[in-house]
Amino acid sequence: MYPENFRYTKEHEWVLVEGDTGTVGITDHAQQELGDIVYVDLPKPGARLEQGKSLGSVESVKAVSDVYAPVSGEVLEINPALADAPETLNSDPHGAAWLVKLRLSAPAEVANLMSAADYQAYIGAEK
Repeated sequence: MYPENFRYTKEHEWVLVEGDTGTVGITDHAQQELGDIVYVDLPKPGARLEQGKSLGSVESVKAVSDVYAPVSGEVLEINPALADAPETLNSDPHGAAWLVKLRLSAPAEVANLMSAADYQAYIGAEK
């Protein structure tokens, strides 16, 4: 359920690192907690993100939640599909519903994130 090659945060974001690029999204657990997602607010390409700081927000019928950058970097691309179909975050949070792609400015930060097994243990302990 949680891809092994991703790294996870305690705030329920994930990052997939490929070379110096990181693809960021929210976890399946996050989308379940939020419920039906109706809007996504994302930064513009070129924006600089800092690990642990808000990169945007996800709005559901229940609440608006900040999304935090799992790693620092410069936004290269945002997912254009989410503007018209934010509900994709509910159906495919680890695939088609990625939020942003960024160029990592501090690749060593990835070492501070949880593995899939650690994340699953973390969300299991949360309940």
